[in-house]
Amino acid sequence: MKTLTTPVWQPSAGRIAGSRLTAFMAGADRRWNRRLAGAGYSTLHAWSVEHPEEFWASVWEFGEVRGEMGATVVVDREKMPGAQWFPAARLNFAENLLRRRDAADALVFWGEDKVKGRASHAELYRAVAQTAAALRAMGVVKGDRVAAYLPNVPATVVAMLAAASIGAIFSSASPDFGVQGVLDRFGQIEPKLLFVCDGYWYNGKVIDCLGKVAEIAARLPSLQRVVVVPYAGNAAGGDIAAVRHGVWLADFLAPHAGEREIRFERLPFDHPLYIMYSSGTTGVPKCIVHCAGGALLQHIKEHQLQGDVKVDDRLFYFTTCGWMMWNWLVTGLASGATLLLYDGSPFVGRGTILFDYADAEGMTHFGTSAKFIDAIAKVDLKPRRTHRLQHLRAMFSTGSPLVAEGFDYVHANIKKDIQLASVSGGTDIISCFVIGNPNGPVYRGEIQCAGLGMAVDVFDDAGRPVRGEKGELVCTRSFPVMPIGFWKDADGARYRAAYFERFDNIWCHGDFAERTAHDGFIIYGRSDATLNPGGVRIGTAEIYRQVEKLNEVVESLVIGQDWPPGNRGDVRVVLFVKLREGLLLDEALIARINQVIRDNTTPRHVPAKVLQVSDIPRTKSGKIVELAVRNVVHGDVVKNVEALANPEALEHFRDRAELQN
Repeated sequence: MKTLTTPVWQPSAGRIAGSRLTAFMAGADRRWNRRLAGAGYSTLHAWSVEHPEEFWASVWEFGEVRGEMGATVVVDREKMPGAQWFPAARLNFAENLLRRRDAADALVFWGEDKVKGRASHAELYRAVAQTAAALRAMGVVKGDRVAAYLPNVPATVVAMLAAASIGAIFSSASPDFGVQGVLDRFGQIEPKLLFVCDGYWYNGKVIDCLGKVAEIAARLPSLQRVVVVPYAGNAAGGDIAAVRHGVWLADFLAPHAGEREIRFERLPFDHPLYIMYSSGTTGVPKCIVHCAGGALLQHIKEHQLQGDVKVDDRLFYFTTCGWMMWNWLVTGLASGATLLLYDGSPFVGRGTILFDYADAEGMTHFGTSAKFIDAIAKVDLKPRRTHRLQHLRAMFSTGSPLVAEGFDYVHANIKKDIQLASVSGGTDIISCFVIGNPNGPVYRGEIQCAGLGMAVDVFDDAGRPVRGEKGELVCTRSFPVMPIGFWKDADGARYRAAYFERFDNIWCHGDFAERTAHDGFIIYGRSDATLNPGGVRIGTAEIYRQVEKLNEVVESLVIGQDWPPGNRGDVRVVLFVKLREGLLLDEALIARINQVIRDNTTPRHVPAKVLQVSDIPRTKSGKIVELAVRNVVHGDVVKNVEALANPEALEHFRDRAELQN
């Protein structure tokens, strides 16, 4: 059995020699007369944060960014917020993603087992040229907002690139959002144009969207055009006559069918590219504005240096367009990769469709959520026995902490020789703070390292760095992909309050974390969901890891309930479990749950109450919502149920008699 001090995976000498990270270090040595090659990741990381002018200039050059870099890399680099990155640079995000125009695959798409398609780099370029021309013709200019209410289909990529080529700001939501959820987001940013779909496939069924689209269009007065993508086709059975300013995609593009060239607007490094949204489970979502240069450089760094993505690799991430991993995935085009897009349920048919996709298309990088890995482990799926997966080199996991047993499962049942890179960051930075290292070992239950150029640490309550102890995940120096700010937050007060109030001039991310002896990281959950029984801080992930070992438990959710009622000074731990179909929670199972928690953590982790529920509420991106459940248990209002994928699940937690004693 592997111990905590023994790696579960190490790259071969050949793999290290051929990695993009090794090539980058050699180039940096030549460029700056450093001695990074062979010195180890910690030395490389130290250089990247202590000499950001050299490091980020090297990322620009190594990534062959198209544009003018300018002579200055950063001004006021220690100031957060307020540092200026590449103040003289000019670039266009879309130009960097559309540098190839050959016949190789740029996009491959599977819509469950219903729809398949592909587009070459040349075809993608032509599609963007036509769409950009149509946008310009209707008056879209730089700074305008272009929104998409679309699945993860090729048309979404085309729409984003067309908007970015002009300098318009792109924002997206997945079509499983309800009307109010869309209005809470797009209503704040007032888009000029909205791309939508007629419907989409999920678990073999067509979900019609046109009714919701008509209501959304009627309630967004800023819209001048609603462009309908016929994804579900006749199966949706829709008519767009009721959609205000509605036009089918083909009719929108028809006048520009002969367009073959794109006029890329080269704009400042910090020109807005995306508006992203906080989860919105505690109020109207915050609109987070990200710049083109920061997203481009950070994603190139993460793809090539941290993920070893190479030209013609086949990059996949299971995501919707309501999650920042879609934005992260799409930038893979800047590294010359083929994007493997998937929309729908990951459990279609035999539950192996994503692995079928991996075999059929030679997938090299498989991105997913920790919950997906846990779900296939629960049903004992063994892709290693049923699929070849011969091209698969890396598996990325995010969305929630990946428990140690997830590492065991992947290497035993998916592929033995695979880099399992658990990563963590967020919508706030449209990227990662802690991430993988293709040249380094993977330890069970740990994220490998801090990202290059990211001065990541863990602070105790007094603001002191700690190792081997739990504390707040922080970043102590500025970085290029910090948000420009929040939309309509002119004085920056809301932005500063979100990240910089806890520690002066320090980004406090809101994750409860630990830095390990290997310079790796463990994430224990969100700080605002951390439990405090008797004043001892406990990360929710510590409990989930133990409970979800049990075969009877599908998933769980834990909160701190104020106890006694009305007492805001102390809490008791309450655990809710969703069991396998047909099972009922009895005293014997409760005893087993408590025993496994006690044996593997501490007595303080043992819940005062264990209760069964039939569903666990989660956000659209699959994250469970402890705070919303805590509000329901305490009789408080859940401010934005539209942010949830299954808001009806909250009713399983309301007015539980068991919680009154």
